[in-house]
Amino acid sequence: MRLKILVIEDNEQNMYLMTFLLEKNGFDVIQAREAEQGIVLAAERKPDLILLDIQLPDMDGYTVAKKLRADPVSAGIPIIAVTSYAMLGDREKSLASGCSAHIEKPIDPDTFLDQISGYLPPRSAAEGGRS
Repeated sequence: MRLKILVIEDNEQNMYLMTFLLEKNGFDVIQAREAEQGIVLAAERKPDLILLDIQLPDMDGYTVAKKLRADPVSAGIPIIAVTSYAMLGDREKSLASGCSAHIEKPIDPDTFLDQISGYLPPRSAAEGGRS
């Protein structure tokens, strides 16, 4: 079974780039363009990782992270904030809201997978094999 990554992102170019990079590297991508849709999909699909934009039209990503952490179904899923917020204190705010990590946009296609790989279970474990 392939690892599932939920991408909650409203910008079409960012969604395209992340989806392309992830699918090219063997991941199943679940797309959500609004916060509420992402929260529902996290509970229904139980992804292995959530990539979360902080600046969403219907709810900020900090609130989304808090809601995901409050739900027992999604509480243990790693959440990585992927955001253009790069001011002093933004990383800390992401982590305080429940995110596991913070990646600044624009993402670098050459380092993106390395940045998220430490938050994913080993592929052999996800595929039911032994590591």
